[in-house]
Amino acid sequence: MLLKEIIEQHEFFSSLDEESIKQLASISTLHSCKKGYIYCYENSKSDELLFLISGLARSYKIDKYNNEVFLHYIYENSMISEISDLDDPLIDNFSNVELVEDSKILAIKYKKFKKYFLDTNLLCKAFSKEIVNRSLQLQSLINREFIFDAVSKVSLMLHNDLQMFNKLKRYDISKMLHIQPATLSRVLNRLKRDKIIDIIHGKIEVLDPIALQEIYKDKIDE
Repeated sequence: MLLKEIIEQHEFFSSLDEESIKQLASISTLHSCKKGYIYCYENSKSDELLFLISGLARSYKIDKYNNEVFLHYIYENSMISEISDLDDPLIDNFSNVELVEDSKILAIKYKKFKKYFLDTNLLCKAFSKEIVNRSLQLQSLINREFIFDAVSKVSLMLHNDLQMFNKLKRYDISKMLHIQPATLSRVLNRLKRDKIIDIIHGKIEVLDPIALQEIYKDKIDE
């Protein structure tokens, strides 16, 4: 598929006309990367704006004890870059970004992108929407790490990321949520006992999404 066609199919660029899409393609490159490749390193700077076209990535940081702190997954058709200063010609990488699957990444020269598409207001609305989405993601992270108990953490992931929950090993989920594997098993058994979920051949099926959502929403409202 041509780079121009890839850009045309991406929702973020849906407001652009034919000429603008050609211009964007001229300052863009498509990279194919293998699973396990670390595309960004925290505290580094980049001159490219990155979008995940296909595949899956995860964002994480390293704490002072050299432990990984999982932040969130980045799904296809999402922006990878995290913008903290619109006036800076370079983008600060807040976290490490590792590819969980073989992926394709659209890399756009950020300085030219600002000049042609942000300073002219062509993509300001779409860009603002992405920044708001990142803000909501940060709120979810703060709730998960500082407010939620184990039941709320598991319920949130089951509600928002059921496909990923069923894809990962239980040990990896425990590590990601910062709870013990035995605690995860107890929480799942409790949710099953309460008929909120069912477990069929090791896979989770949500029976009552409203009840599941109420578990972590009640924690926020306390």
